[in-house]
Amino acid sequence: MSLLQQNGQELDDAARGEEFTKGTSHVVWASIAAVVVVSIIIAIYMITGQKPPPATGEILNVWAVAHHTETSGFDASGANIPKESFDQMLIFTKVRIHNQSEYPLYLTGMATNVTLDDGIHTSYAAGRPGYNDVFLAYPDIKVPHGPGLDSDATIKPGQTVEGTMVSSFRMNKQQWDARKDLNFTFGFQYQPALKLTPQAAVITDQ
Repeated sequence: MSLLQQNGQELDDAARGEEFTKGTSHVVWASIAAVVVVSIIIAIYMITGQKPPPATGEILNVWAVAHHTETSGFDASGANIPKESFDQMLIFTKVRIHNQSEYPLYLTGMATNVTLDDGIHTSYAAGRPGYNDVFLAYPDIKVPHGPGLDSDATIKPGQTVEGTMVSSFRMNKQQWDARKDLNFTFGFQYQPALKLTPQAAVITDQ
């Protein structure tokens, strides 16, 4: 083989190598583009495919009532016993809950969550009977006695329920006023819980 032939073969090999490199570059860019397109498709699917939450709601009003309790100093038989006293905050919450799903929602519990310096304090709210009993026990409470909300209510598709619940915390007004956060949780059977935060100021009974 002559030198001319060798040089020609080397040039052909170099040309083929350059073409191979160009082809590889095209494959890389095509792979990147494909990954981007697939990512966009997945994102669109996730955004459009997500179902809205089954329940929505809002906190209409919150009343906080400070109450100091002191025992009588007598037991059931009339014998003297040491007196005990404690402070509590009664939290009345008027709420509206809407079922925007296609199926009934079964309320399984309602809770009030207060965040203090030492963490989150949770009190499960009394249902309609307990709510009404509070007004019997404390007739001087300056809170509107509207309909109570059942803690085991069934909310039909498209239905909106509204009512008031009450929770109790063993704390004084100073501790309550120093809270860092306040929210409410509503549990449903086989469905995610609904968490609501009041938007209006809490009404405090002085």
